Amino acid sequence: MFVLTSESRRQAKDALFAAFAKVGKALANGHRVEIVDVLAQGERSVDELAREIGQSLANTSQHLQVLSRAGLTRSERRGHRVVYRLASDEVAELWQSVQDVAARHLLEVEVLAGDYLGERDEVERITADELEARVAEGRAVVLDVRPAVEYAAGHIAGARSAPLDQLVSGAAALPSGQEVVAYCRGPYCVYADDAVRFLRTRGIDASRLDVGFPEWRRAGRPVAIGATA
Repeated sequence: MFVLTSESRRQAKDALFAAFAKVGKALANGHRVEIVDVLAQGERSVDELAREIGQSLANTSQHLQVLSRAGLTRSERRGHRVVYRLASDEVAELWQSVQDVAARHLLEVEVLAGDYLGERDEVERITADELEARVAEGRAVVLDVRPAVEYAAGHIAGARSAPLDQLVSGAAALPSGQEVVAYCRGPYCVYADDAVRFLRTRGIDASRLDVGFPEWRRAGRPVAIGATA
């Protein structure tokens, strides 16, 4: 019977754990994890991702190559465009776990999140269970304040598309006489917070969902696809 020597087994284990580390290395960059965060909402082209993360096309392509080599993203050519998506739902779950661990074990995360998101005391948050109950009772209108392309890729069933820039500019109609619940990409997405603040200045009873669309979808809650609710 063939038996590996201690040295051969050590080399094999080193190679195995080096392969595992590829995933960690791929996520060891803020722009790359932001790409993962965006792709968790739905597929995007390279130029769309570049605009979203504030990087050049060349830098964005390099980041995507690293993510692809680590098995985290997949691409597909459609005419002149190359469209990227996450390799699987497990990648989105990994990104969620990274955020959860960082929030629990890195003290600076709370401070940095506060700097980015602003004061949240005035932003009421509700759970997914509470949202489903309010919608079932006809008490709430749900607004998806992410970019329209993300809404079209998938959204909470029954939600209205109201991208934050359109909501603030008046291009998106404001609900009247009903409670409004806004949601966006996740707990560290600023769109929903800003939407709630804006709606309250207009005298509208507004709150935000405490999770984003990816978490809602992974929980098996009702979703819809398409450009209109």
